[in-house]
Amino acid sequence: MAEEMDAKFRSPEAYELARLALEQLESQRVWPTPVNYELWSHIIAEPSGPLALELERLRLAGEPVTDDLAERLASIYLPKGRLSEQIRDTGQALSRELASAEQAIRTAQESSESFSTRLEETSRTLESDPSGPALQGVVADLTDATKQMQAQNASVERALAASTSEVAMLREQLEEIRKEAATDPLTRLANRRAFDEAIERIRTEAIETGDFFCLVLLDIDHFKKFNDTWGHQTGDQVLRYVAGVIRKRATPPRFAARFGGEEFAIILPRENLFETTPLVERILRDVSAANIRRRSTNDNLGVITLSAGIAGYRAGDTVHGLIERADASLYMAKRRGRNRFVVESED
Repeated sequence: MAEEMDAKFRSPEAYELARLALEQLESQRVWPTPVNYELWSHIIAEPSGPLALELERLRLAGEPVTDDLAERLASIYLPKGRLSEQIRDTGQALSRELASAEQAIRTAQESSESFSTRLEETSRTLESDPSGPALQGVVADLTDATKQMQAQNASVERALAASTSEVAMLREQLEEIRKEAATDPLTRLANRRAFDEAIERIRTEAIETGDFFCLVLLDIDHFKKFNDTWGHQTGDQVLRYVAGVIRKRATPPRFAARFGGEEFAIILPRENLFETTPLVERILRDVSAANIRRRSTNDNLGVITLSAGIAGYRAGDTVHGLIERADASLYMAKRRGRNRFVVESED
């Protein structure tokens, strides 16, 4: 799909897409910022895609497309291209700095070779004519060569120091890009892509070591009804609140992620079902302990509750099978009245 989209944007259809995107931005009274233009271009190109459906939902709910909302949508639905561009730019800068450092080292090598050649020539001069006048000329020549070598070395040191500093900064930027690519922009928990990588890695480690691990899936009760009543931005406030509680409790080596929508996941390496239960109890209790107020109006939003399902890794489990059992336990908790958890052995 990504390849098809890229081809469409490079084809003659691109001009028509651009015209239609600008027309829609104008008709919907959305300011044509670069981010909004990119979003609407993708909507025109893929009118039944997830981005188009989400923006239609927001439009029907009366949500204005603010700069913050546009950036959030772009980070969720357009991460691959934007991330690739960041990585490409940073990688190119890193390559330039490494080439600069390589050139500085090559210059130093050439200067060293030149200095060595002059020493050999001076040695031969002294061997053939060790008289006073010849010696004076040799000393003067060596003094000049030494000064040139010192100046060249100082220049190389400055160039290498600058390149080293720049490379260190670029490495930090690449690390930040990597972290951003693995983070859900709304909740600041790990995103689904990072979750998929983490659970596969932990499963592989469990196979190699024989260790146990558990998976917990948590879902906000009645979130759709709540979101429809109070609006999307208030729904985001609740998601951030729940994520904050989960982050506080599920500290490393536990791995917490936004699984999708109003659903969260926690992986607990080297913990069994008995050890996992108290953590889930605390999270459910902490989430429901406070009455949340709507930031824009200070209205009392009432008590937020979660339902959760717990499953433990079994020898030979696939990731899909483990997620399915945790999901089945989660929905059993909802059928039993919500605001509770079910361990898979209780099914």
